[in-house]
Amino acid sequence: MFLGTHEPRLDEKGRLFLPAKYRDELSGGLVITKGQERCLYVFPVDEFQRITEALRSAPVTAKAVRDYSRVFFASASDEVPDKQGRITVPAGLRAYAGLERDCVVIGANTRLEIWDAAAWARYEAEQEQAFADLSEEVLPGVL
Repeated sequence: MFLGTHEPRLDEKGRLFLPAKYRDELSGGLVITKGQERCLYVFPVDEFQRITEALRSAPVTAKAVRDYSRVFFASASDEVPDKQGRITVPAGLRAYAGLERDCVVIGANTRLEIWDAAAWARYEAEQEQAFADLSEEVLPGVL
């Protein structure tokens, strides 16, 4: 499970230090791809394979499945962290998420998300009041 908020910086080569607490779990490899709200998703290989299987079993006749799969897989990049725990974020993914230097890496349960720091600050500010004001359960019987 991935938790927390971290604030690494991209270096001039487009590399990013993974949060130290996740390096062991991701040392064997990971997949970076486009996420919603113009962030990037980072999945451990096993989790990406689980999602791949779920999409494989979805009906190819459903246009939404085809559309999502195309963007999701076409933008995916498999990476292996270097000995210092850095990964290279491909240029196309950096452009999609607006990543230039200051980033935020958040834990999002089964994945990490990489955000441009300013974009994350805006998103968080917009969502905090809505989160505080929720008057019904998001997951009935759980939360």
